[in-house]
Amino acid sequence: LINAFVHDGTAATVTLESVLPWLFLGFAVTIVEALAPLTARFCTDRLHDDVNIRITSDVLAHAEQLEPIFFEDPHNRNLLDRAQQSPADRFMRFIAEAQNSLTHILQTVFLAAILIVIEPLIVLVLAPFALPYLFFHWRLSKRRYDEEYRRTPQRRWTGYFVSLLTGRESLAEVRLLNLSPFLRGKFRDLMTRFRDIDRALYWRSFTGSSLFALVTTVAFYLIFVRVIINVINGILTVGDIAVFGAATSRLRFSLELAIRSLSGALEQTLYIANLIEFFRQKPAPRKASGTLQPACRGEIRMKNVSFAYPGSAAAALRDVSLHVRAGETLAIVGENGAGKTTLVKLIARLYEPDSGSIEFDGIDAGALSTAYLQKHIGFVFQDFARYEATAGENIAYGDWERLIGRQEDLEEIARIAGIDKLISAMPAGYHTQLGRLFGKHDLSRGQWQKLAIARAFARDAAVLILDEPAASLSVQAEYELFCRFRELSRGRTTILISHRFSTLSIADRIVVLDKGAVVECGTHQELIARAGLYARLYRLHRHPLKSMAADKDSRKIVPLK
Repeated sequence: LINAFVHDGTAATVTLESVLPWLFLGFAVTIVEALAPLTARFCTDRLHDDVNIRITSDVLAHAEQLEPIFFEDPHNRNLLDRAQQSPADRFMRFIAEAQNSLTHILQTVFLAAILIVIEPLIVLVLAPFALPYLFFHWRLSKRRYDEEYRRTPQRRWTGYFVSLLTGRESLAEVRLLNLSPFLRGKFRDLMTRFRDIDRALYWRSFTGSSLFALVTTVAFYLIFVRVIINVINGILTVGDIAVFGAATSRLRFSLELAIRSLSGALEQTLYIANLIEFFRQKPAPRKASGTLQPACRGEIRMKNVSFAYPGSAAAALRDVSLHVRAGETLAIVGENGAGKTTLVKLIARLYEPDSGSIEFDGIDAGALSTAYLQKHIGFVFQDFARYEATAGENIAYGDWERLIGRQEDLEEIARIAGIDKLISAMPAGYHTQLGRLFGKHDLSRGQWQKLAIARAFARDAAVLILDEPAASLSVQAEYELFCRFRELSRGRTTILISHRFSTLSIADRIVVLDKGAVVECGTHQELIARAGLYARLYRLHRHPLKSMAADKDSRKIVPLK
């Protein structure tokens, strides 16, 4: 177009028809450049919400399929943390970077095609400089990813420090112990270490990109000088100089953006691979094998069951054999770490035994539908959940498919569990939002435990598992609970874990665990008569100071002066 106007130094011979193709070409290029980023942004915005919902839902659904023991392993926690590092954003970034790289590659090819017509030597600049620069950016992306991969447990530490410094449950103790400066220091040390490593990577990126910019600028400028010489010699025209000068500047810019976008897209695939790795984790075969759904009476038999937590050399349970009759109340006693909670979690099929078998009503647990079996088990664990929901929902969650929206049933369960007056006194009764995250009405730990107990009894379960159900209750509340126990547990098999011997009086039989093994079994009177571990623990409970004085290995107690 320029050549047409400067030909013979006059525009008299130029017609609209002769320049129209060039005008249309320029117009088309301008339109494409204007619409391409807008189209990419529209597609990205349209996809982002759907992708976020889909991927997050899939991660949660897959996590639900994995056994609880999976999350006991720190390595698996790292897998989950990496899978949850903004997977939707990573996926959308990959799409955006792929779109950008395609756009810039097309621009680079188009500009290179124009420049090759003017000066073929431009090819000698593109490949020798572009390929090493692409390799440099890929290596840099891999370094960033590897560093982020290694940081996963450290990032969990930073989150833990923040939760200690700001969480309601730990805040009072942290303030009283003046731990804030110490914890802030640990947080700052980790973040400073991250920053220093990142700054080194930033510097490497800056130096590499600067070197590429300088070298390509010099190379293009030398070729530009050659083009000027060719114009002087009459080989090229003045229009070629204008086109070459503008196009080389844009070519270098498009080439750099193409390489950055391409390496960025490749980097996102590394993070997406974390998500794929998590989805490759499959539930244990036994967890999904059972299909039987017989009527559940509540008889439980364990045969030579052993179990160890992942990464632990010591077994939590060793060769445990146990028979719980249907409708029986069985208490499990033992010192801390004896394996009591582990045992009931195996019964609830939250864990699978490493060896041995567990039978329900004479049927091997592996042949039963896990979901069906767990639907017939009500439980209260020591670390019971405090659901940020209404008081009614906190009860209904025990059997939400049946109880959500059924006010009369919830009130009846609350009455039986003895918390109807507590709920009625709340600002909005059963509709009171509990907890401090979304509401303003919090409960004491003992009141939360009462709700957890009601939640356990809300389930129409043949088996009840109560792990320290009165640990947070006052003496009066404990007395009221166990006065109702016969009504609450009527027709149900109940397994009760407790350190309070006053609680054990309601049990038909008592099993004593020590270091993961069953060492005693019988009624309270039988175990006292044997003068074994149970009798010693009972003596400590009844007369702790006398027992300690009688223990030859105990330390001498010195009264405070």
